[in-house]
Amino acid sequence: MTSYLGEVTTTGDGGKFATNALRFATEEEAQRYVDDLAFRWTAVVDARTAESADAVNYRWDDEIQRAVCLAAMEIVHVTA
Repeated sequence: MTSYLGEVTTTGDGGKFATNALRFATEEEAQRYVDDLAFRWTAVVDARTAESADAVNYRWDDEIQRAVCLAAMEIVHVTA
């Protein structure tokens, strides 16, 4: 299964890109996430998306403009 992630490089990183554990189903979701991250951080030099073999674990919610954890959604759904 292919997922997508966001990567950023910041001043002082020597041009190395860093990522986190958020994986999205589409490249568009990953791009929205990384654009939001780059907007909130002050030292971002560049941002990009990349493919990953990891399982999808987040989705981008356009209404709240945030990444939402799929595992947390499952817990809420089961207990609701």
